[in-house]
Order: sequence, then C-alpha cells, then structure tokens
Amino acid sequence: MNTVKMNGMKRISIIVITTALVAGITDVDAQGYRRRPANSGGGAGQTTTNPPAGNSNNQQGGNTSGSTGTNTNSQQGGSNQSGNNTSGGENVTYTFGDTSSNNMTVKPSLRNNYAFERNMVRSRKPLEYDHIREDDALFSEFIWRQIDAREKMNQTFLYQAKDDNGDQRFFSILIEIIKNDSITAFAPIDDRFTTPLTRDEILKQMLVEPDTVDVPDPVSGIINKVITMKPKINIDSVYTYRLKEVVLFDKESSRFVFRTIGIAPIIKEKRGNVLSERVLFWLYYPDIRTSLARFEVYNPKNFSARMTWEDLFESRYYSSYIIKTSMNNPKDLTLRAMIRNPLFELLEGEKIKEKIFNYEQGLWEY
Repeated sequence: MNTVKMNGMKRISIIVITTALVAGITDVDAQGYRRRPANSGGGAGQTTTNPPAGNSNNQQGGNTSGSTGTNTNSQQGGSNQSGNNTSGGENVTYTFGDTSSNNMTVKPSLRNNYAFERNMVRSRKPLEYDHIREDDALFSEFIWRQIDAREKMNQTFLYQAKDDNGDQRFFSILIEIIKNDSITAFAPIDDRFTTPLTRDEILKQMLVEPDTVDVPDPVSGIINKVITMKPKINIDSVYTYRLKEVVLFDKESSRFVFRTIGIAPIIKEKRGNVLSERVLFWLYYPDIRTSLARFEVYNPKNFSARMTWEDLFESRYYSSYIIKTSMNNPKDLTLRAMIRNPLFELLEGEKIKEKIFNYEQGLWEY
C-alpha cells in the first residue's frame, strides 16, 4: 500500500514539473531571438539574450521564476540593449572597452589657462615660398626620409598633453587638420598624390571595432564572453612618419633649398613573424602649412618659447634618416630593397647626405 502511494506521488510530481517546464518554455520571434512572458511571477528577474549590437530594436526580457540574472546595458549605432544568458552556464555581456586614447575631442578651457593673453598662435600665418624659376633650378633630386618619434630629438611628436587646440600628439594634429580644415588626404598606393581619400574614409581607419574576450568569473567559474570595443589604430602606436622632399640648388639666389612635399604617418603591423610598415595616407605639405602654423611644438626648456609645427619642418628641427633617393637609382628602389643589412642601410643614407653637401661645396671657388 505504501509503495502504491509513493509511486502515485512520484507520478504527480513528474506531471507538476513537466507542466511548469512547458509553461516556462520561451517562444522565438521572427528574428530568431528568444523572449519570455513578462511578469510570470515568483523569484528574481532573469533577462534574455539580446540581438547583436547595432540592431535597431530595443528589447528587454521580463521577470520569470528562477535564478537571479544580470542586466548589462550597451549601446551601438543608437540602439539600447540589455541582458545576459544565464541559463546555459555561460554569460554574454555587452560592454565597451576604453577608447579614451583615441578620443581626440578636447573641451576648451572656460578660463584663461595662462597668466597672460596668448593671441599670437591664432594670428600666425606662414610666409610664402620664394618663387623659383625652372631655369634657375640648376640641380634637384627627390629624397625620402623617415622620422622615428622614439628618438630623443623627436619626442615632441609624442607629447601627450591636451590644449585648447586638442591633443598635442602629432598624429592627432594631422587628424584634426583633416577633420576641421577640409584638407585632402591621398591614398598610399603611391606618393604622387594621385588618389584622394574622403574625410570619412580617413576617420573610418580610426574607428573602434568589436573584440570578444573570455573572462572567467572568479567565484562561480562561469566563462563570460565580454564584447568590448577596441580602436583599430592606437594613437601611441603611430610614431613613424615618412617625408618626401626635393633638394635643389637655386642659381639665382646661389643657395641650396630643401622643400618638403609630403608627409605620411606609418604604423607597424606584424604579419606572421615579420614586422612590416603600412602607410596610412599622404598629405601634401603645402596644403597643411597654414594649419600647422596654428599648433605649437612642445619645448621642455621654456614653455613660452615655442615654435610651431610649420617652423619645425621649415627649419628641419628633427632627426631623420634617408630611406630612398632618386640619385643613381634607375630601378626606383628603396635602400632596404638594395641593402639587407640595416647598419649598412643607415651608412648609405649618410653617404647620400655627404654627396649633397659635397655638390654644394663644389660649386664655390675659394
């Protein structure tokens, strides 16, 4: 008799549990995302898995009986989404990573940040270049140089302070010039400025992209898939710049003239086991001279005696090394393509500097 009663109670329990499970089964909408009936009573709230970030729907699950869930809000593309999936032993949390390193929007100071009025920066304009007739260019060659901002003399390129003009790192200055001054950038397919890039194409290289990271919970051991947003290009990783310049001898003024033609920021990328360089874009230097005259270069000795970036390039106040020249180069190769040893490559660049110097000195008789 007792055995019959126990079997009957087990059957009743199984029926009750089955009914509860059927009542709690989630239906699926047309987009394939699960949803639970709202306010079904009992227990703490458990939320549902949201669609991927960027969906225009705003969804949030209701309260169901069961274990405690967690809501984590995220935004992308103007949509609000929330929710974790806690039923399968795995949490998916939508968060944003720290993108402050690429945030080049700096609020201006509402008070005078100095003990004196600083109006010279706003009114600075570069001097016009002297006109050089083609017949007066007795000698001219193209030279490509590379600036490594990690060198001590070039550390002003990586000055990380913020001013009313924005972030003071040189790469940030170039981006600000493109954004605000309608400067045309050119694609890195060549260095002759043949293919212009739009402003949106340049800024797209700086945008953030999603990155999924597995983060284990230290208490429960559950693996949380945290989707963070990381920048495509970190500003601090851009510390190399390529310059294209023309060196010529003006026989009318009897002097050598160095004219910068273009500037290109470079990032280092690891492809397999090889660290390679990639040019982001080219800027025609005469187009950005006026804009560079509005930004000052960091002076560690005297903050009041600061030159502008236009002054720095015109006076060539930087350290660089030659990577290519049109002198005795019929195949148009870089020094690295012709010389495999990096030390000999630097020495060959110094020889090119010496040839230019000797040519200038040989034009004079004492």
